[in-house]
Amino acid sequence: MTRAALFATLAFATSHSAVAQNYPARPLRIIVPQSAGGSTDLVARPLARKLADALGQSVVVDNRPGAGSVMGTDLVAKAAPDGYTLLAVAASVTMSPSLYKLPFDPVRDLAGISQLTSLPNILVAHPSLPVNSVAEFIAYAKARPDQLNFGSSGIATGTHLSMELLMYMTGIRLTHVPYKGGSLNVNALIAGETQVNFSTISTALPHVKTGRLRALAVSTAKRSTAAPDVPTLAESGVRNYDYSSWIGLLAPARTPAAVISRLNAEAVKAIHSPDMKSILAVEASEAVGTTPAEFDSIVKIEVARWMKVVKAAGIKGE
Repeated sequence: MTRAALFATLAFATSHSAVAQNYPARPLRIIVPQSAGGSTDLVARPLARKLADALGQSVVVDNRPGAGSVMGTDLVAKAAPDGYTLLAVAASVTMSPSLYKLPFDPVRDLAGISQLTSLPNILVAHPSLPVNSVAEFIAYAKARPDQLNFGSSGIATGTHLSMELLMYMTGIRLTHVPYKGGSLNVNALIAGETQVNFSTISTALPHVKTGRLRALAVSTAKRSTAAPDVPTLAESGVRNYDYSSWIGLLAPARTPAAVISRLNAEAVKAIHSPDMKSILAVEASEAVGTTPAEFDSIVKIEVARWMKVVKAAGIKGE
């Protein structure tokens, strides 16, 4: 290493150490790349209040919707790595690289603080479909390639890609019928326009309880507290299937480790507080709280997984 490079490295380390020791010295901003009132915003706002109390500085939520969350995410990816500009974002951030040419790389340009929540999807079928389990559904679908319709809340949404993942892992072939939103997707299934879909638990479960839909499995590795009697896909024979529509907190890459650690500790404490858990329960979402390293690994694994699934299915972003 040259003397100039050594001095530059030492200067960088010294400046980061100073930032960490004095952090936080001014207000923080959490960018939400969705409109106010969206699912991510509804988690970010109470989280911001709790972080403000814990850190002794105001924490402002700044909604920057646009281009499918790309605009707001890019703003954070290019922000100063000092812990004052953070990102609250949904799991779709790991799907976007397989669908669009992005001005940032979520693995390279963002540093995980913590996965905050997990929202399972639930695999539901119309009662007329003669299946009562995942194994029966897979066998029925394999005997009828391309003959069954599945709905989603839109092309390249979580409800679409979670079914594409199931098809990728099992070899079944279904016909995709996209709708404009989760409610329309569920209503179409109830009406018999489609035979099966993945839906959020909060949207589908009321119809499961009245018998208008049949629950087959939840998409996460663990059973949902909102539907504890519904098995997981992994339990049902689709080994290693695990999909969650999560919300996470990230910072620009190269944010000092001490700052990330402080934010992680406070965010995990906040998301597991009784009032935050009550807020999440309304949407059948659950508090998680990972380490930064665990969350970085989740983002990396999911980006690679969706690259494979999207390519295999030939999906194009809208």
